[in-house]
Amino acid sequence: MKRKLTVGAALSATVILASAVQVGVGSAAQAAPLPASSKGSVPQRAELKVLAQSYAPSVAKAAGLGASEALVAKDAVIDASGAKHLRFERTYAGLPVVGGDLVAHLAPNGKVTSVDKAAEAQLALPSLTPAVPAEKAAKQATGAVQATVGVTIDEDQSPIKEVTGSSAPKLVIWATSGTPRLAYETVVEGVRESGIPSAQKLVTDAATGEVLSTHEQYLAAAATGSGKGVFVGSVPLTTNSSGSTYQLKDPSRGNMYTTTLANKTSGNGTLLTDTDNVWGTGLVSSTQSAAVDAQFGAAATWDYYKNSFGRLGIRNDGVGAYSRVHYGRNYVNAFWSDSCFCMTYGDGASNTHPLTELDVAGHEMTHGVTSNTAGLNYSGESGGLNEATSDIFGTMVEFSANLAADKGDYLIGELININGDGTPLRYMDKPSKDGGSKDSWSSTLGSLDVHYSSGPANHFFYLLSEGSGAKTVNGVSYNSPTSNGSTLTGIGRDKAAAIWYRALTVYWTSTTNYAGARTGTLKAAADLYGAGSAEYSAVAAAWSGVNVN
Repeated sequence: MKRKLTVGAALSATVILASAVQVGVGSAAQAAPLPASSKGSVPQRAELKVLAQSYAPSVAKAAGLGASEALVAKDAVIDASGAKHLRFERTYAGLPVVGGDLVAHLAPNGKVTSVDKAAEAQLALPSLTPAVPAEKAAKQATGAVQATVGVTIDEDQSPIKEVTGSSAPKLVIWATSGTPRLAYETVVEGVRESGIPSAQKLVTDAATGEVLSTHEQYLAAAATGSGKGVFVGSVPLTTNSSGSTYQLKDPSRGNMYTTTLANKTSGNGTLLTDTDNVWGTGLVSSTQSAAVDAQFGAAATWDYYKNSFGRLGIRNDGVGAYSRVHYGRNYVNAFWSDSCFCMTYGDGASNTHPLTELDVAGHEMTHGVTSNTAGLNYSGESGGLNEATSDIFGTMVEFSANLAADKGDYLIGELININGDGTPLRYMDKPSKDGGSKDSWSSTLGSLDVHYSSGPANHFFYLLSEGSGAKTVNGVSYNSPTSNGSTLTGIGRDKAAAIWYRALTVYWTSTTNYAGARTGTLKAAADLYGAGSAEYSAVAAAWSGVNVN
């Protein structure tokens, strides 16, 4: 689990209408104003999602889908020009298609100009009757996980200690790789030896029981008060006043709140309250200190996405996630969970080293943003891009917050000392300095653990932001090489982040690999700054600098 954590300015011309519409960013696509009565409102977002769904038939036709296939709108981005980028999930005979997601790009007049599919395979299944009964499929999935009890599968996860149950298998169409086939999707729950809950999502062949895919669901998060956290130092906090008591709950940011699990490993925890609205002492001996870090980290992440991209929360629906601190005992990690829509922090070694650093919060909660946009699969090259996305935006949250106690840098988890020797978890300027991550792409990259295969994308982001060679930023020295020996000049982290975010929300799908990431970021750079711009050229050069050509 240790490397799981190796984790997750403002742009003046960006507006996003929650999960429905984004107005273009930057000089190439200036934002159009929204009506004052509807800007960012939930009703407006709902209407726009309905609008996106209205294009489903024309998109399905342009994509060459068969009569048994249908599209369900997931997200929509509309540029100031009126061009539309509509994200859909696909169904076949009413069954969800795993790997069937796509993004359609429409001209202002509504004509479909292109479609990016996660999988190109045609869906034509001879039968939708499973040879394996659902009950047997559940046993097969459970058995596959039980077979790993006590076995260390990879260094990010401690071994499964016990399996506690499974969900009812759900029929799906598997189209992520190979020939599309009928399959079951089952979630097998359990507990790992580290104490973290486990929820393995397995896809098994409905004809043979073969395990086609498996991955962990838990990804290694008014009144004005003040707080003193372990890492953030002294910070202001927006809290909720309830009678004579203050709650660590922020009505101005979707009612995000922080609870304590009091060293338990299940449940929502108990909401932190206080009588004087002064929270924490900065020492780990105070239950509130880690909670101050967590609450401020959630607020800083909310503010970064809102101020930079107009995004209203992780799901872009105006609802704040909640945070749980003091998870388990001696738990050396932190994780985001889509199922509880919450961020969880352990207290680290000897229960005295909480994992509540700011870029950790931004990293982990960005997993939620990725899940609600491109949905990058957490394996292979797409998994590396998923992890890098969290590193990138965790770093941007840290720079954006601009705290004296935790200045922005291109080091991940540099304050929590999880390695025990004062070194950070990751280095974006030269990822290989951590001893396992790769600096550049190779054909074997997809076979690595996703925390190592994220290296080239992290390196790309650093090169695009700051350029190559020696440089000092906020007192930290960097020296970033390129794989081809080129000398690069950066365009600044704000522009680099804008390009990455647009690619994530407009062009990438669940199966995007490094080549697809290059294509998507070049399209994003062209959208934001122009195809002949210095920014576009810099994106191409930075990818070449990590051997993605």
